[in-house]
Amino acid sequence: MKEIFRKPYIYWFFIIFLGYLFLNFLLSGFYKTIPLIIIYIKTINWLKLGMSLFLTLIIGILISVNSILIYIKYKERRKCNGLKIAGAGAVGGLIVGVCPLCVTGIFPLILSLIGISFSFASLPFGGIEIQILVFLILLISYKEISKK
Repeated sequence: MKEIFRKPYIYWFFIIFLGYLFLNFLLSGFYKTIPLIIIYIKTINWLKLGMSLFLTLIIGILISVNSILIYIKYKERRKCNGLKIAGAGAVGGLIVGVCPLCVTGIFPLILSLIGISFSFASLPFGGIEIQILVFLILLISYKEISKK
């Protein structure tokens, strides 16, 4: 873990983290939701929105850490377990979007192309359970990648 926060990798950490957040922000359409948050400020469930934003940041951090660890392992020519799990976690993070309750995300967008109407808001916890699942997948991949 100390290797990640050394000189050349710390820059890559922030580039990957900010790139992921920007891509997630763009693909999920969260920029359209911000004005609606301001308009409907009194009716927003701040716990769900805060939890969703927090999980988005944590997922971004884990994607950055996993990406750098994969690169370090590749550079050392070590076998890198957990690569497929990390990839699934990264894609899962983009599928869910920034706020699964109030924006589309990639998965509902793809389903809408074939005529299926779906929203993560229809799930029991408003899609936050998908973000928690992605977080757990990325945590497992971190454990697998960081093994010596």
